[in-house]
Amino acid sequence: MRLSGTILEIVYRNIENGYSVVWLDVNPMPCTAVGVFPPVTAGEVVEVEGEWVNNSKFGEQFAVEQVTVKPPTTKDAVFKYLSSGLFKGIGEVTAYAIVEKFGENALNIIETDPSKLAEVKGISVKKAMAINETYMSLREMQETIVYLQGYGVPLNTALRIYKAYEASTRRIIEQNPYRLVDDVDGIGFITADKIAKLTGIPANSKFRISAALVYLLKDAMDKNGHTYLPRNELINEADKLLSLDDDNVEELISEALCDCEVEGKIVRLDKDGKEVIMHARNYVCEQSIAAHIVGLNAGGLSLSLDVEKDLDEYEKVRKIKLHEGQRAAIRSCLDSCVNVITGGPGTGKTTIIQCIIEILRARNYSVCLCAPTGRAAKRLSEATGLEAKTIHRLLDLDFTGGKGHFTFNENTKLEQDVVIVDEVSMCDEYVFNALIRSIKYGGRLIMVGDKDQLPSVGAGNVLADIINCGLVPVSYLTHIYRQGEDSYIVTNAHRINKGLMPVIDNKCKDFFVDNKADATAALNTITDMVARRIPAYAGVSPKDIQVLCPMKKGIIGVENMNIRLQETLNPFGGKPQLQVGNRIFRKGDKVMHTVNDYQLEWQNPDDLTTGTGVFNGDIGYIEEVDDKEPSLKVAFDDGKRVIYRQGDFDELTLAYAISVHKSQGSEFPVVIIAVTSGNYMILTRNLLYTAVTRAKNMVVLVGATENIEKMVKNNYTAKRYSLLSDFIKDTYKRKNG
Repeated sequence: MRLSGTILEIVYRNIENGYSVVWLDVNPMPCTAVGVFPPVTAGEVVEVEGEWVNNSKFGEQFAVEQVTVKPPTTKDAVFKYLSSGLFKGIGEVTAYAIVEKFGENALNIIETDPSKLAEVKGISVKKAMAINETYMSLREMQETIVYLQGYGVPLNTALRIYKAYEASTRRIIEQNPYRLVDDVDGIGFITADKIAKLTGIPANSKFRISAALVYLLKDAMDKNGHTYLPRNELINEADKLLSLDDDNVEELISEALCDCEVEGKIVRLDKDGKEVIMHARNYVCEQSIAAHIVGLNAGGLSLSLDVEKDLDEYEKVRKIKLHEGQRAAIRSCLDSCVNVITGGPGTGKTTIIQCIIEILRARNYSVCLCAPTGRAAKRLSEATGLEAKTIHRLLDLDFTGGKGHFTFNENTKLEQDVVIVDEVSMCDEYVFNALIRSIKYGGRLIMVGDKDQLPSVGAGNVLADIINCGLVPVSYLTHIYRQGEDSYIVTNAHRINKGLMPVIDNKCKDFFVDNKADATAALNTITDMVARRIPAYAGVSPKDIQVLCPMKKGIIGVENMNIRLQETLNPFGGKPQLQVGNRIFRKGDKVMHTVNDYQLEWQNPDDLTTGTGVFNGDIGYIEEVDDKEPSLKVAFDDGKRVIYRQGDFDELTLAYAISVHKSQGSEFPVVIIAVTSGNYMILTRNLLYTAVTRAKNMVVLVGATENIEKMVKNNYTAKRYSLLSDFIKDTYKRKNG
């Protein structure tokens, strides 16, 4: 059955899948239509196909199976549409003026002769053309979304696809939907494969097999940080994924590998006598890092320093006595062009950085400080008293011409003589490559980090590979300086790292274990600690407390913990909220951005700056919720304000509880660690060590003591496939004969 009518009101809308409850003005009387709608607003005319159903709670409704959006046709509907907020700069007054001037023909004027809009008071020719552009873009987007939903693509996914291809979407989908795997972040092989089957592409198509291989390489990178896969492992995974009923499966995959190599998508290499397959992007990136490491190491200019004299002077002025290990690390950094300083908490890394900076600046050498994340940069600033920037901000990320790029790069170098990067273990190889390419000839790079922390969430194992190549000076800090008599955080972090159980005694005021064998009891305890017990004990706000979970699923996993903490700390109580799939976002919620989005716009009301780029791990609070024109305004810790709209919501998650991996580089006044049982490959010693070292003033472990002991004893480290160390050694050999 088919109905046609004007949208009077959108009663409910699920942002993630487009499921909506819409009040429609149809003849002979308005009705409720339910189903998946593309982005629509009051005033638009829709033609819906479906059938009448009787809902036991809400009565008779029209269940929608297909939606076609049409322009509004009456003056009232056109007014509602134009004043809906979709058109920047058009409020109710301007919308009324347009409709009064052009009547129900207003949208036709906007589409076919927009310059006439300038006849309306307050509308310039420039603004008229902008209105036309918005209108045409909206129509095109709606039609494309409907087209993609015909292939079963969820609304948010369809919006991401449209954002990538815009007017070319249909042509690309019909020619080769497997391009989605390469071109659109978050689109996997399964989604592309589903569309391809509906378009009639055969299961043994070269497009399909090649896409599977590229997807598996990207998936291994995204999930496990691998930058290559052994050939046999890749072929076995491809065989499982493709499920081809063909005796020549391996031959077909081998042919596809050759095609991918010819097309420049992959690189085939020998690793210890066995063939490995590398995504071309990772190959270029690791080769670039290797070339710049070797180049910087060989091409640095000597500094005019009397290091021993400068160290003595620093000790005298600061009235401190540096440990010989610290002096050796400082000497190395001032003598060599590329250096690594690694050590756990309390081993004097910050003191070394401060000394190096003071000596260099006293001799008129320029220094810049950076870190992979905003929180890590903020920590570095607080520790040194000097400005530290994120790597993205230091390199001046810009997003013009539809693609993100850094102002400072291999052609436009940073001016500073020395670049110090902290928390380098967090750097994935793409970010690190961007940084090292920007360092000028004769410049120096000092990398500071903890080799025992978890590796980066992203691709590669930069710090470990640079240490393991054996060609870069490494200062290992083992002596512990920072530990008060009644502070056990640093002491216990080092004990855990050595495979020893943390010490708990009556003198301890900042390190606690609450033995809860039952997961539900642990959940209740953690909730009460955040909401009541720790604020009362330590005089802190719940905002100063961060819950860390090793697992996403389970009773005390990230997802369930966030639901419980949201209910406790920020209950509904009539607050504005927005439902996105199974998630609910409310005004006041603590949230985290979960991917690197180089296009997302931000502004900072404190210093009136604007820009683009919000990054994985950024934490903030929701300031505003608009459930009519769905949007969220988030204030991040670094002062950025970001508006999230449809297509962006997937990039946000609640952050009352976060995974240990997501906490890297951050420091929180109080950390509660939810210790659970589970996969030994995840519940490892270095994960617990990383979690404990995120705390500044207090750590509480909640869970079964036996699970803590299992983690302390579990020294399993997941192997990451990476060739960076080999590439550095090969590059050095080529340059030095």
